[in-house]
Amino acid sequence: MTMSSPSPRASKHLTSAYRLAAIAVPVVAAAVVVIVVLLRAAQLGPGELLAGRLGAARHVVHLFLAALVVVPSAVATLLRLVRRPRSVYLVDYACFRPQPSNRLPFATFAEHFRLSPHIDDGSFRFVTRMMERSGLGERTYVPRGILYLPPRTGMEEGRDEAEMVVFAAVGDLLARTRIRPDEIDVLVTNCSAFSPTPSFADMVVNRFKLRGDVRAVHLSGMGCSAGLIAVEVARNLLQAAAAAPPRGAHALVVSTETTSFSHYAGTSRSMLLPSALFRMGGVAMLLSTSRSSATTTTSRFRLAHIVRTLNAAEDRAHRCAYHEEDGDGNLGVNLSKDIVPVAGEALKANIAKVGSRVLPLSEKLLYALSLLARKVAGSLRRKEAIKLRVPDFRTAFEHFCIHAGGRAVIDAVQSGLGLADEDVEASRMALHRFGNTSSSSVWYELAYVEAKGRMRRGDRVWMICFGSGFKCNSAAWECISPPARDADGPWADSIHQYPVAITTTTKMC
Repeated sequence: MTMSSPSPRASKHLTSAYRLAAIAVPVVAAAVVVIVVLLRAAQLGPGELLAGRLGAARHVVHLFLAALVVVPSAVATLLRLVRRPRSVYLVDYACFRPQPSNRLPFATFAEHFRLSPHIDDGSFRFVTRMMERSGLGERTYVPRGILYLPPRTGMEEGRDEAEMVVFAAVGDLLARTRIRPDEIDVLVTNCSAFSPTPSFADMVVNRFKLRGDVRAVHLSGMGCSAGLIAVEVARNLLQAAAAAPPRGAHALVVSTETTSFSHYAGTSRSMLLPSALFRMGGVAMLLSTSRSSATTTTSRFRLAHIVRTLNAAEDRAHRCAYHEEDGDGNLGVNLSKDIVPVAGEALKANIAKVGSRVLPLSEKLLYALSLLARKVAGSLRRKEAIKLRVPDFRTAFEHFCIHAGGRAVIDAVQSGLGLADEDVEASRMALHRFGNTSSSSVWYELAYVEAKGRMRRGDRVWMICFGSGFKCNSAAWECISPPARDADGPWADSIHQYPVAITTTTKMC
């Protein structure tokens, strides 16, 4: 059974029917009570009315007054329940696990940069210094084309990388969930820098033979936060369906970034930085409007909130991560030196919205008192003496998955939210083990938490992602079914080695 969208005309009639019911039902009920009261009053003589002998009709009057209050409230509550969006659940997810032949140790990275004809001594020293401070480890991965001398970074290599990552992640997810491709109703894919024709969504439909009426959407140019945007798009499409099948509607979401096609072959330092941080990775997720079904496994998480913040109206934020050509015509991503403060501003705006939804009342009151005290001190010219209290988000979440965009990004978020080292452990270890995998990085972090056996039923997870534009997007999840031990997950061969101490200087040759 497939999903179908109501026509605009049908939606208009349905809305009109709701409004008519909300008005007509209480009016009719009130009219009936009024008529009963008037008939009772007509049976009494004028003397009885003037003497106030309406005791026998008093219960009718009480009923009339109650009808004016109770009936409209009951109708409004019923309509709100009927029109409330369906909950959306994460059935399961599968992160791409690269092959050992794609590993890029520091020595190989340094050797390739040294032998590249476009790299001068100054650029080489800059990149190696960045790598030493990046927080990346020796077991990150790149596509095969990057390991050639010179690197092979054309359209064919980009498509090969995309197919390798996407097909492996989706195939693993379908095997885990035991869902058939023809049961997928919605497909959302995202990749920022590489946008071929046909699109990523078309590639998935062709490979796995999805239905011809599947709602397929591809997102490009949205940066490292596109993964959560894709989740929101899938959620909205699932909730917009007129009637979900009895098994529940299913949405397949695929997030990745193709590093082959975006490889930079110039000497601009601000455009060399992505080459030192970005690595190969991807994730496939299955969302559903059903908590469980006979054909798939029980859902793992419930999607509680998605909060998006976009500061693209500001020029500094808009250009802090910019895909452009350098002075010599080499295409690459220019990361501005303002990216960390811009990310901080976007995070501040985002957490204000998130806090209003998830923080307990005690934390909200403490923050309000802190804000009031600061304003009073400001009027007395002592504003600097009182520091604004940062809400303790550990009262709302047990786990934090912060986009592994780099060591500086994780440090800034930890400091801004007042988190402990244990709270950002998953982010630092994912950066060390897999590097910056763009929009899929938070899912490698969630996999780390689960591989460590730390996830419990009822635990809440906060995912925070940053992306070009500039964007800060958040997703809040609630665990409803802890996982069994994952023998094939991305951490299966290395979780016993973590956590590791992250050194500030790892010398390269």
